[in-house]
Amino acid sequence: MSTTIRRHRAHGSRKANGFTLMELLIVISIMLILMLLAIPNFSKMRMTGNETSAINSLQAINKAQILFQTTYPANGYACDLTALGGDPKQGNPTPTSAQMLQNDLASGTKSGYTFKIVNCSKVTVNNTDQITGYEVTAVPQAVGKTGNRGFCIDQFNTIKSDPLGGTNCTQSIQ
Repeated sequence: MSTTIRRHRAHGSRKANGFTLMELLIVISIMLILMLLAIPNFSKMRMTGNETSAINSLQAINKAQILFQTTYPANGYACDLTALGGDPKQGNPTPTSAQMLQNDLASGTKSGYTFKIVNCSKVTVNNTDQITGYEVTAVPQAVGKTGNRGFCIDQFNTIKSDPLGGTNCTQSIQ
């Protein structure tokens, strides 16, 4: 046997076809550190996306309200989100199922926010109540997790926010 082969056997040389446990632990540690840095940024991006979706949903509800008032002038506006929704498979649109809004939004929840039509004002015309004003609210389902701000819109298409995540909307959004 040559001296080179004897030296390798004597020192117990390892094979070069794998990773040691220490190398794997170092790689996993680095990945965990990177994930811990990325998770807060991901949560903030998700909340920003939810807030943007809530604003867009409020605008969609407002457009559906205008269409509802035009289609059913004797009723005025809808005072319930379910009246703006409805399934086309169930027949023609009616004032209680106008089919003007997507079903997820008409159910009152979308992208971490809860939507409601509140503060409906009405007048009675020919013994029929006609809704002449409304406010739609959008509040985060979990303040600080699904969104930070609450939003409101009225029949005048004015969107305002509540920085505390509620329905006390006093700040205009840009």
